[in-house]
Amino acid sequence: MRPAAAKTWMPWALLVLGTCGFLAAWLSLGFFNGRENSWMAVLAALDVALMLRLGRWRPGPWRATLAMLATAVIIVLAYWGLIAGQLGLMLGLSPWESSTRLGAEHAWTLAKLANGGWDWALLALSLPVAAVAAR
Repeated sequence: MRPAAAKTWMPWALLVLGTCGFLAAWLSLGFFNGRENSWMAVLAALDVALMLRLGRWRPGPWRATLAMLATAVIIVLAYWGLIAGQLGLMLGLSPWESSTRLGAEHAWTLAKLANGGWDWALLALSLPVAAVAAR
């Protein structure tokens, strides 16, 4: 493989692997203790910023935007997985089966019921943390 070709896909691969790895850690913790662990969103923001730096993305608004987007994806997928896992447990389904049957409106309603003000503040704080840490 040519070095120029490796430079184009390696940063993306690192970002995707870092995002999936952190998502797996958040889901594992949530399944272990039965909570949403919204404080993990701030750690996710820092992890994404680190992955972008390790991938040698150029500093600037593009990297900050990408960090915020990746953090938002981690948050949405983590909450989707945690809600699906908890519902699946009650209905006798695996988390994977439950996640394919969960609707967006139902997930949003359950997320609103499960989170308090502190949780929403941490989720909202994670996006600017991602942008600042990525710059």
